[in-house]
Order: sequence, then structure tokens, then C-alpha cells
Amino acid sequence: MLTQLSVLLALSRGLVYALPQATQITTTTTTTTTGTPIGAKATDVLAPSIPRLPPGPNASSYPRTGKLTAPQPAPYTPAGGIGTNGSEPNYQVKSDFDFESLALGLYQEYIELDLFRYVLDRFSAKDFEEAGLTSEDRDLSPSWPNRSYVYPFTTVREFVDFSQKLTRWGESGTLGYIPHLNSQESGQIILQVVTVESREQMIFRQFDGLFPMPVWYEVSTPQSWQWTLLAPYISSCPENQTRLAWQNFPALNVLNNPNPARKHPSDAKPNERFSDLKPEELCTPEECGPRITQTRPPLSFAGREVFFSWENPGKPIGPDQSYITNTTAGPPAFVAWVTQLNVTYSPLTDIKDNTGKTIQPDVSVFQGDPAINGTMFVALTDTDLFVTPFNISLINPHVVAGPALYQAG
Repeated sequence: MLTQLSVLLALSRGLVYALPQATQITTTTTTTTTGTPIGAKATDVLAPSIPRLPPGPNASSYPRTGKLTAPQPAPYTPAGGIGTNGSEPNYQVKSDFDFESLALGLYQEYIELDLFRYVLDRFSAKDFEEAGLTSEDRDLSPSWPNRSYVYPFTTVREFVDFSQKLTRWGESGTLGYIPHLNSQESGQIILQVVTVESREQMIFRQFDGLFPMPVWYEVSTPQSWQWTLLAPYISSCPENQTRLAWQNFPALNVLNNPNPARKHPSDAKPNERFSDLKPEELCTPEECGPRITQTRPPLSFAGREVFFSWENPGKPIGPDQSYITNTTAGPPAFVAWVTQLNVTYSPLTDIKDNTGKTIQPDVSVFQGDPAINGTMFVALTDTDLFVTPFNISLINPHVVAGPALYQAG
């Protein structure tokens, strides 16, 4: 993970070779510092949102016959592609979009590094063993940060569950922006970084007693969704830390989020933590202990009532409480279920005092296999806008609150 962080630091500076030296490590805190709310950085804003446009005039012009349609630039080399003309790659960021995306990636890598160091300091080898993890498992945790964070766990098992969620939104946020980078050279390196993040997420699912790969496709999300989920855990940053341009949406809470530590995960009570469970409510090590794989039933099911609460915009959040939550959406009307290849909507009902409920939809990627599975995303929206993985950021102006992670499987 140190190598991942070094690569991101180098790319954000437009370099590919000068890796930074480690700086002094500060003590991780569990307090929240307060600064002057500034909000996301911005320049002149040209429009309230990105317009929704049809495909370009030549989007479907390639004949797709299976035959070669143009001269080959070299033997065994079909014509076309991006960056295939032999020009020397230039790994510098080439736009504000590139820089802000990679800067967000740095925030993600910093918290992951600090998290693993903090856990090794906080919990003993015996604590790990009681959670079913060995000294070899502890060796997956390196260190090197210099920021302060607030972590929502008190036990090793809660740390593992938080980590599989943290790496989920880190992976999905990165998958969302890679195809849109102006610097395709940087995108190549980031792709090689995020594949490691994917493996980390799978390992933490194994540690959490979950089936490691319950989906056909890993979901991609907008950068603002990643930043919304990440920012609340950052207490403070150095004064010269690069500020971000991404949006912080109001927080969304799934009140009865399935609890993987429960014998019956869907029976979870509001805001329940692992440490709240009584011994008879806990699943046994044989049912949900750390292992390579599990034949465990899904944690949720189609037709399940899911309850939500959410915050109003205008709350200071993130490093030094210097960002401000914001939404441009109208009243909440739908729950967006963002998973695998699809965004599926269900009506939000019984809306009262920033609470509401919905019914988990019955949707599949392939017949008989639920699309709502794994560690996935939900958000409240004011409309059921059709989006696909490539243009999912068009949903942002319609997000009332969220995203939140939903532990479907």
C-alpha cells in the first residue's frame, strides 16, 4: 500500500519517479477538530448541472462486421485505439478533473494507511486471535500517514467490517473516474493500483465471514459519493493539504442495515454495532468466522422493508469541519440502489421528519441471481433518472442524501 500511495503522490505532481520520503507520524485521534467552514473549492460555475445529451453523431458508425476496415499501422496491429501511435507516454495530469480525482485518491490511501497502523497499536495479537485472525493476517497492515481520523469501531471484528466498507467505496469511486481521465497514461497506473484495492476488499470480506465475490460486476460511483463517505472520518489535515472540489452530500443512514455478525443478519436493530449483540444473537465461528470462502445465505432479500434517516444540508464535515454538506435536489421521492451494472429505483414512502422506508427491489443481473448483493450503495433521489455506469455522475444533482453502504450480501 505504500507503493500505491507513492504512485498517487507522484502522478498528482506530474512525476513518475520521485517518490516522497516518510514524514513524522502523528497520533491518531478520536476527537473532532473545528475550523472555519469553507466548503469545496470552486471557480466560475458555468451551469447548475451537466446537460443530458444524446450520443455523438458518429457513436455507432463503426460497421462491426468482424472484418478489418482500415490499413494496419504495423503487423498484427489493428487500426485505432488511444495512445497507440508510438508517442512516449506523459504521465502528468492534464486537467482539473484529473488532478481532483487523483487528489481524492490520496485522501483514500492516507486513511487506509493510518487505519492499519492504528489497529496494530490498538489491538494485541490476542485480540486478533479471538477474532479468528492470526499473526500472519496482522502482517497485511503497513503504516505511514500524518493525518488524524475518527474511527467507528471498538473491536477487531468491527475494524474488519469497517475496512471492507472503506475499501469498497475507495474501489468503486476510482472505477467511476478512470475512463474519464484526460490523462489516459495516469489512468493506466491508477487501474493497476485499484486492482490491488479490489483484492484488499475481497480479503476483508473473507476476514468478515462473508462470501468473497458475490457479484458479477463491481459497481462504479461518482467521486462525490466517495468523498461523502470518506470525509466524516477525517478529523484534521495539515494546513497545506490540497482541498477538494467534490460535493459532500447530506448523510444517509440505513437504520436496519443487515449485520454480518448476526445469526440472522436481516434482523438488525437500528444503528446496531457488532458489540451490541448478545451472545445468542451472534453467528458462530463456523457460520461466519474468517475463512477463504463461505456458503452463507444472502444477508438481505427482495421484499425486505428498509428504513432510513437522513440529515439536512449545511452541516460542517470532514477535515477540521471545513467542508459543508450540500444538495441541489428537490424533496426525496426514490431510493437509488446502485449495484453491479444497474441503478434501480424504489419508491420512498412514509416520509416524515427526515425518515422513510422502502422495499428492497427484486432485480437480477442474470436470471435467478440477485443484482442487490455484496457491499453496495443506496442514495435518496428526487427522481428516477436513467443512468449507466459510464454516466452515473449525472445523478448527482438529484441526490437528496447519501450514499450509504448497504450490506446486501
